[in-house]
Amino acid sequence: AALVHSKPSPAMVALEPEAPLVEFPAPLSASERISRTATFWARTVPVIASYLRVYTGLQLKEQLFGQCLSQEECELVWQEQHERGADTLANAIGDLRGFFVKVGQIIASRQDLFPAPYIERLAGLTDFLDPMPAELTKAVIEQELLLEGETFEDVFVEFDDEPLGAASVAQVHRAVLSPKYGGGEVAVKVQRPAIEAKLMGDIAALKALAFQVRGIKVIPIDYYTVFSELEAQLADEFDFVKESLAMERIGNALAHGLEGEPCIPSIVTPRPVAGLVTRRVLVMDFFRGEPLSRAVETMRRRGIDPESAEAKAFGRKLLSALTEAFGKTILGTGFFHADPHPGNIFVLDDGRIGLIDFGQVKQISRRERITLARVMLALANRAAEMPSPEELGEISRLAIELGVRLQPNSPPEGPGATAIWLFDGSVSKLPGGFDTGELSPNSPVRVLKSFPQDLVLVGRSTVLIKGIAAKLGIQWSLAREWAPIARAVLTAKPKPAMASRIRLTSILGLLRQWAREKLERVAFLLFSALRFRYHRTGEDDKGIATN
Repeated sequence: AALVHSKPSPAMVALEPEAPLVEFPAPLSASERISRTATFWARTVPVIASYLRVYTGLQLKEQLFGQCLSQEECELVWQEQHERGADTLANAIGDLRGFFVKVGQIIASRQDLFPAPYIERLAGLTDFLDPMPAELTKAVIEQELLLEGETFEDVFVEFDDEPLGAASVAQVHRAVLSPKYGGGEVAVKVQRPAIEAKLMGDIAALKALAFQVRGIKVIPIDYYTVFSELEAQLADEFDFVKESLAMERIGNALAHGLEGEPCIPSIVTPRPVAGLVTRRVLVMDFFRGEPLSRAVETMRRRGIDPESAEAKAFGRKLLSALTEAFGKTILGTGFFHADPHPGNIFVLDDGRIGLIDFGQVKQISRRERITLARVMLALANRAAEMPSPEELGEISRLAIELGVRLQPNSPPEGPGATAIWLFDGSVSKLPGGFDTGELSPNSPVRVLKSFPQDLVLVGRSTVLIKGIAAKLGIQWSLAREWAPIARAVLTAKPKPAMASRIRLTSILGLLRQWAREKLERVAFLLFSALRFRYHRTGEDDKGIATN
């Protein structure tokens, strides 16, 4: 672990011996990584095995002994199994933390996919983890942001030691900038030191486990594909310069119509503060409000019944805002927020909806956008809930064009049923005898051989909206809501989308800042090495930053 003084700028190097030292966490060693992976396998494999035992036991009783439990008895058996599995998984995530927390966040946001015990046990993971100590947070900021001769107080006149939220990669603090940097209330996102290797090792363990259970009947989803896509996305989540550019791009897309005309955005996004962005620290606009993960708690605290007409009206407003925002970015520009969960969606004090954390974004191709738009129209234009053979054939053809592949000997209605299940939550039944419940033995996802990696994160956005609608008891068809956007996309003449014309001066400023930080960091490391060599026989309290 490296040591750095918490007050003077690391660029000064000549650190005062009376200043307190801050210890930076060291990266995991090879033996620690192996031990962590082994612990993960030891905690999760028994959970999967227990589900297989229950499933196999029920099948054997029915097939060999003719003993068939009633629906109520089956539900009781599975409820007890879910409670045991949820407790085991929650405890494992709590002990291991890292990327496993992000997996827990995904589960907690999928009310329509996972059993209630999992949602309840993992709900607390959505927006707060154990935070870094304030001294370490400030040391990282000093190392990343301060220029030579600057102090922490030259940049921030106020800085809350208690973070607003702490996630697996970073945590966020409220602060007030000094007049020198424009003043005003801001949010400061600070990356945890030595976290990148730890999280990438975690997702490698998840991929290995998902690969081993591919094709098992009781696990209908190809989680290996899901984790492979998340692995690619996670690599960019450690670079806050890239995140600031994505924040600008999506913010501009939401503030303009598909033809480039200015409009009032359905969802607001923070903007970065030019000159205060590095790979590990991001200063941005501050949003005052509550995350969606605490919406019910906040309503009750304010005397609002979550089941009241007022709450239901807000739920519809939320659904409309999220639907419009993701429709414009997925179909309109193809560049969208790829990590939506209730901890990243805010209900602001002024009633607006805010979207934060742009560490994971996705760009899909124009061809994929056009095909998705055609899927939306094919679903929205069908004459009845159950499509005709001709309509189903067209929907299935488009789903296959997107890259949906079925297992051998699967019903031919599978691709079309999958598209309807994913984009139309208002239906009560699916073609081909499939059920709308993903955990059902007759779910269309059970016959999927593969789903295109490029569209995995599109699915995350759609299932989030479906899950919110299901929790509110609202029948919601994304296909019908997105149909106007789809028509506009298909009739538009090919031209660069307005949303991609990002504010050039701001982007250039951020890129110049990034280049300057890189050069300063190289110079600092060279100078530090010389200073360390010169003072290596000095007193123990004269440390340097080498993180």
